[in-house]
Amino acid sequence: MATLPNQLPTLAADPAGRSLGLDLPPGALLDTTVEGSWDEPLLWRADAPAAPGDWLRLASARRTAGLCPVLVGGRTGSEPHPDKWELDPDLASYPGDHDAEEVLADLWEEHSAQAQDADWPGLAAAGVVDVDPDVWAAEVADALVGGPSRLEEPRLALVPARRSADIPAAIGWCGPVGLTDDVAELCAVLRSWEDRFGVRVVALTYDQLIVSVAAPPRTAAEAEAIAAEHYAFCPADITQGGHASLRAYAEREVLGARSWTFWWD
Repeated sequence: MATLPNQLPTLAADPAGRSLGLDLPPGALLDTTVEGSWDEPLLWRADAPAAPGDWLRLASARRTAGLCPVLVGGRTGSEPHPDKWELDPDLASYPGDHDAEEVLADLWEEHSAQAQDADWPGLAAAGVVDVDPDVWAAEVADALVGGPSRLEEPRLALVPARRSADIPAAIGWCGPVGLTDDVAELCAVLRSWEDRFGVRVVALTYDQLIVSVAAPPRTAAEAEAIAAEHYAFCPADITQGGHASLRAYAEREVLGARSWTFWWD
């Protein structure tokens, strides 16, 4: 997979990252994959649980060192530590080699029986970004660590990636392996959502993804168009989420929502 130079090995001799323009708290470099140790660190993870304000303090790492922030943790009944997530970077291609609409159309067709055999409706129109996407990502991160959270033991991590959307592929995340073996296909969709809706990847668990949304849909029609993309991206959210239809899912989970959560079984 084509990536930026990985600056994480620098932290072995410079744990605070001062040479990279950073001031990191105590943390660890993780390189564990399903096949054993990777040939370089996949991510840096803080030792202490994340607190409000931590994300914003490390947000500059993306610009200064090519390291994107993300919260890592668990959800009820899942393993919170990434070194036990069965990461597999060998399975991930490069997100830029995939077309988001082609990925979604293929997944939609595969699951169309549950979508009432409707034709793929195409990509939703871009939204209107009304807040800085990176600032809003920090707000969502703070909400996840500063109160009742869907994450257990959330910790801040830094991942060498060109953009936030590429984080899952950069670490070889296999959360959606039941849907696709190559998470880079879904990263291509995340790139498209970055461009159209100001999305940022904020949190990962073993099988869950949370993104912030800087341009949420404001009308029912806009929400339904995006819900169709969500269905192709993560069918279980609709089919196992207690939603009677895509329209019901759009009304409850998408309309005006400032974050989206996806879970694969």
